[in-house]
Amino acid sequence: MAIKRKEYKTGKRFAPKLHIKKGDTVMVISGNDKGKTGKVLRVFPRKGTAIVEGCNIVTKHRKPTQTTDGGRFQEPAPLHVSKLMVVDSTGTPTRIGRKVVDGKLVRYAKKTGEIIG
Repeated sequence: MAIKRKEYKTGKRFAPKLHIKKGDTVMVISGNDKGKTGKVLRVFPRKGTAIVEGCNIVTKHRKPTQTTDGGRFQEPAPLHVSKLMVVDSTGTPTRIGRKVVDGKLVRYAKKTGEIIG
């Protein structure tokens, strides 16, 4: 008997393709951190969230263990990808499109038309 994977909010078998990737520079467009920019540290496609450096900082309380000290630690929490826009080389947030160039599917900025690597 096969174990069925959790189908989060998408309700689909495969995770949807997202407009952001790990390493992209993004801007937060809504919420408490509106206007902040940062680098994407990690993406969770099945949940539709991403962790952005310096945004959505939460305080975690950890107990001490034999190897680490306890205390209060601040770390970034995931944000929904609908709140993020990719920043192009000019520093302005832009929407992302996909097109085929030399037989490969690449992402490009809708405002400037430049390819985002």
